[in-house]
This record gives sequence, C-alpha cells and structure tokens, in this order.
Amino acid sequence: MTLKQTMIALDALDDANASGEKVRELFGSYPDVSIEVKEVTGEKGSTDFIKILIPGTDGKAKGGSAPTFGIVGRLGGIGARPSRIGLVSDADGAVAAVASALKLADMQVKGDRLKGDVIVTTHICPDAPTRPHEPVDFMDSPVDIGAMNTHEVLPEMEAVLSIDTTKGNRVINHKGFAISPTVKEGYILRVSEDLLRIMEMTTGLLPVTFPITMQDITPYGNDLYHINSILQPAVATDAPVVGVAITAQSTVPGCGTGASHEVDIAAAVRFAVETSKEVTEGTCAFYDKEEFERINKLYGSMKTLQTAGHVQGK
Repeated sequence: MTLKQTMIALDALDDANASGEKVRELFGSYPDVSIEVKEVTGEKGSTDFIKILIPGTDGKAKGGSAPTFGIVGRLGGIGARPSRIGLVSDADGAVAAVASALKLADMQVKGDRLKGDVIVTTHICPDAPTRPHEPVDFMDSPVDIGAMNTHEVLPEMEAVLSIDTTKGNRVINHKGFAISPTVKEGYILRVSEDLLRIMEMTTGLLPVTFPITMQDITPYGNDLYHINSILQPAVATDAPVVGVAITAQSTVPGCGTGASHEVDIAAAVRFAVETSKEVTEGTCAFYDKEEFERINKLYGSMKTLQTAGHVQGK
C-alpha cells in the first residue's frame, strides 16, 4: 500500500546530488499538489526545506473548515558526505515524509481525497555534519533547530506527527516504529487511544510506545540530554505533537549507512496516511480537551518548558 512510494522516495534521496528540486520533480504529475522549496544556509552549510500541501475537499486552503494536519520529517541530514558514503540512518524521517506526501497525492488523483488539508514538511541535505552523542554519534544539521522549526512547524498545522529515526539509544528495543505520548504546551499527556487504535490496525500487531522525559520536550541548546530531536516541533507550536520513532532493536548511529529498512519506513508511512485521514475527518483526537483544560486549571501553564528557561544567576 505504501511500499511503492517509500521505494520511490528512497531512490530519489539516496543520491549525492539529492535536493529539494529533485523532490519537487516527484510531484510533477500531481496538479493539485503544491510544493515549495527554499534553500537556507547556516553556519555548517545549507539545506533545502520543502513544504508540500495536499489540499482537502473542505480544507482551509480552499476556504473550508476541516482540520489541517501536519507531517514533519525530522532529521539532521540525509547524508554525511564526504565522511560517509550513501544514505544515512537519520534520513528515514525525510524519506517517510516524502513517501507520505506521494501516497496522499496518488490517492487524490485516483479519487480518494481527504476532507482536510495535509501539510508535509522536511529538509534535504546530502552532506550534513555529524556530532558526538551518547551512546552513538548523531547527525548534526547545517542549520540550527530554530530555523528547522520555523520552516517545518507551521501555524496552519492543528495536529502534528513528527517522524524521526530514533535508533541511537538503549531505551527502545524494537525494530519497526513506535509512538510517543502526546506533547502539548509543555505537558506530556497520555498516549492517544485513537493513535493506538490506528497503529494496531495498520501494523496488525500490538501497539508500541516509547518513553519521553521532561528534558526531551525542552528546546535544544540548554545543555540537557535529549533522546533526539523528535519532539522539538512541540516547542514551536501549541498544537498537539506526537513523535513517530522509526526504531531498531540494536543501537544504530544516526550517521550509519545501510541502516534504512524500507519495510519499517513504509509501516510508519501507512500509519501517517491513516492518521491523516482520521484527523482531517475529525475521528482521531491526539488528546482529551477537557482533561487538558483540567490539568491546566489544577497545575497551571507549563509553557515555560517551550522556552530556553531561566538564565543562570537571574
């Protein structure tokens, strides 16, 4: 169902000359899909941010009222050239995002249009730097996390799936993908029952979740340990965010090559597509609104966790 699109995305991105423009070419036969490409330069190089809009029949892009759903492919880079040859493990988030957009676009031309808009964002950099991290090295990014959030986490998104390779740890010992609890405005909320149901349906297996900590939902740059950048979109929006971690049973470095498994990525894509259908139709809730109101009433705002925090000594 989604393996074809995953293979197309993998083939396009496993290329030393991969770029946002090459991704744009993949969508040339989908007239109703719009794609924007913007090159952004940082201290460590440049990358191409892409935004793909698949409009819904009653989506806000056409003046409708159906919810807008966001899929973010989160990563440092799809390659670490010249120190590594080929597609790195960290690329899975970008591959999954592009493949999700391709599947939704293909559905649209075949007459299966979603009710609401879906916006897919990620960035394409085949020569990103690496950086030390425990227990294995991470991929770094040519631009900082603020730039990534600016271009990937958009105000129109009313609920967000953040897809990221999450193999460089000893916390998730499962090959496939796993989902996080919902994060909203500094609160780590319960795992969405609707998303658990969709995961069971799309995998045919019991759902798999992964733990996150308060540190993981704070912005990068505060000298706290983060499992990776999977929940960084949550610092840039008040919309609910859920991480979709593409995982391994063993510990795999983000800069490792030959470590992308097309079947696992396709499973995450299938989950993202089915979630897109239900969120835009209004049949999938990322969180309980009444419970969120109550926890705020009882304990107050936790939005401080979306900030850099207090400066030492002040």
